[in-house]
Amino acid sequence: MQKKVIIAMGSGCDTIEHTVNYLVGKGEKVGAIKVRLYRPFSVKAFIDAVPTSCKKIAVLDRTKEPGAIGEPLFLDVVASLAGKDIKIIGGRYGLSSKEFTPSHVKAVFDHLEGKAFHNFTVGINDDVTNLSLEIKEKVRLAPEDVVNCMFWGLGADGTVGAAKNSIKIIGENTDKNAQAYFVYDSKKSGGVTVSHLRFGDSSVNMPWLIDEADFVACHNQAYIGKYDMLGPIKEGGTFILNSHIHATEAFEHLTQEMQEEIIDRKIKFYTIDALKIAEETGLGIRINTVMQAAFFKVSGILPEAEAIELIKKAIKKTFATKGDDIVKMNWASVDKAAEALEKVEIPASITKSFAAPELIPASAGDFARDVIEPVMRLQGDDIPVSKMSFDGTLPLGTAVLEKRGVAPVVASWVSENCIQCNQCVAWAGPFSFLTSSSHFN
Repeated sequence: MQKKVIIAMGSGCDTIEHTVNYLVGKGEKVGAIKVRLYRPFSVKAFIDAVPTSCKKIAVLDRTKEPGAIGEPLFLDVVASLAGKDIKIIGGRYGLSSKEFTPSHVKAVFDHLEGKAFHNFTVGINDDVTNLSLEIKEKVRLAPEDVVNCMFWGLGADGTVGAAKNSIKIIGENTDKNAQAYFVYDSKKSGGVTVSHLRFGDSSVNMPWLIDEADFVACHNQAYIGKYDMLGPIKEGGTFILNSHIHATEAFEHLTQEMQEEIIDRKIKFYTIDALKIAEETGLGIRINTVMQAAFFKVSGILPEAEAIELIKKAIKKTFATKGDDIVKMNWASVDKAAEALEKVEIPASITKSFAAPELIPASAGDFARDVIEPVMRLQGDDIPVSKMSFDGTLPLGTAVLEKRGVAPVVASWVSENCIQCNQCVAWAGPFSFLTSSSHFN
């Protein structure tokens, strides 16, 4: 007896299906119709798929046609069901690559229960037309046996490659289902990368990013205070930080907000100086194999000895074309990772915290504060429509505000030592590990 039905097509249908199964399990009379063939559109097949008990329909399109009274799929549904006693409304989701989660699906069903106005949006904070739906309930659908992991890396440090190898190792050497999504910064090398890994006995066919994690790894200490890395961690979850700071002092170098989250949610905190290991083994800043070994040791997915053997096989396969020296360097990094991993003792109360520097100068204008800073913190999807320019134009010269400060090592120019060799231009980028010399400080 499905009284409320969502109609959509594309990858969003899997998210809708997961949510419908969840809501039906709670006794709600909801359903979904997946449109698998749009052109030609079979009216008869469509009408046969609509349950006779249906009273309200929300059609979701992932497009916007300016000037139209509705989006393409909505108009076809209205035409197909002409004359039937069914209320039909249309809405948009996922515009500009915004996330579409089970919470958004629940919001659409809630909307059908209420006023159910047409032309709504979900996942967009539209405070201009006020057509966006409020997310009243966070829906978490991951089964208990599914492990959710997030890895925050620096573009070109090898994190994404290691995460891909990790999920392959789990998928090929255990009975668990495995899934991975990778979020890349537009800057590629030197930008932010976030790897989302899921694995478990249950199905992991979940086409949305992780919003509740069992494990989070930060591969770059400079991210502390810039991004909300601990926000998704569950109670009792695990956090690993790549840092040169000793475990006895690591907690004091987190922001107060992060410290409170760790204490309140009883998060297990580990630290490892992966950059030191990578430098000792000749890998520069490429810490991927070190952090990969640390992940397998802490997670306990596989016995440690077996995991190390599989990691080394993956390294051999990945770097064989680059020569035996590169392979052996990575193997050495893996061997050193286990003994370098340290557990941080969490105090009962906070005595000292890290005060993160401002990303945007106090003198910056409203656009920088309202738009640029949230984007720099990877919170751009939360920016309300009213904060965007009404005519689509952007102020000039805003790049000068973006001082990311993500380099693990920065060259310091000393004029009296400079021999004008010009090597600083070639090697002092955000990814270079510079050693001391006569003309670098």
